[in-house]
Amino acid sequence: MLILAGFLALFAGCSTNTAVTKNEMVETRIAEQNRAGKTSKMNEKIFSKVQPTVASTDPLLGPGDLIELKVFEAPELSTQARISSRGFITVPLLGDVEVAGLTARQLEMKVEDLYRAKYIRDPHVSLFVQEHLSQKVTFVGQVKSPGTYELPSRMKLLDALALAGGLTEKAGGTAQVRRVGTTEKDTGSYIVDLDRLINDGAVELNIPINGGDVIFVPEGGMFYVDGAVRMTGSFPVKATLTLEEAIMTAGGFLSYADAEDVILVRRESDNKRVVKHMNLEIPKQGAYPIKDGDILVVGSTFWGRLSSGGGFSLGIPFIGGISYSNPQRYR
Repeated sequence: MLILAGFLALFAGCSTNTAVTKNEMVETRIAEQNRAGKTSKMNEKIFSKVQPTVASTDPLLGPGDLIELKVFEAPELSTQARISSRGFITVPLLGDVEVAGLTARQLEMKVEDLYRAKYIRDPHVSLFVQEHLSQKVTFVGQVKSPGTYELPSRMKLLDALALAGGLTEKAGGTAQVRRVGTTEKDTGSYIVDLDRLINDGAVELNIPINGGDVIFVPEGGMFYVDGAVRMTGSFPVKATLTLEEAIMTAGGFLSYADAEDVILVRRESDNKRVVKHMNLEIPKQGAYPIKDGDILVVGSTFWGRLSSGGGFSLGIPFIGGISYSNPQRYR
């Protein structure tokens, strides 16, 4: 009787202080979620500020390119020049000539026409591109080696991703290719479903990459699981994921889990958090779709937690240890 009284007194004084409540679990996951969100938003801001350059099948000249012009009839007019940020080069006798957006052949013809108009009866001009800095591709986001790379040849999306070392473990299921083309039709952003391209072999999604393209691989959506599951933490959200599948992703229920007591916390579009009490014994609720940012907390049965250990341990000679934690409801 004395042992039982001591146990009850200790239980009353310690259980609420030492047990990790659902409220605390949710707050911890919200903090993790906020930290992850900052990284994702930072990459999105970087992507929005990167300015892609114009690209075409026949590479166009652009700012930063280093070119060499030779005039066969007048070698003294030959020159080497780097295209300015405004898209001009300085040519002997002609002064500033706008060249950005032209192909190498178009520029040869333009310079020939300008010399023919005033200085040389039948000029022949050749152009050699020594550095094609405008023919680069930029990677931002969840690739292993983000940065700007020389586009060695005509390549497609998967080749380009390999150039940047492939995807990180945090990469989502899409890639965004931002492009400014020579026509309005070629200009815009293209969203590619990488899951379909890589896993389902949808080769039509393996689009060609042009010089000046910006490729952004966003961080995949995450959901968070805590409570009576085998693996707590954050997990990627696939294209379609149900509540039951989310629990299985976290290793499944522990022996003392209460399938009728699952808390789902979701941030709605107005930034308010909504708490849903789910019961996985009801098949319809087990099929509930999981979204990016969802937080799941799996409750425990009372006697299951009592037998498995938790909030404190009470050692009694010759009898052994008694462990207990008081499962508290998320309010």
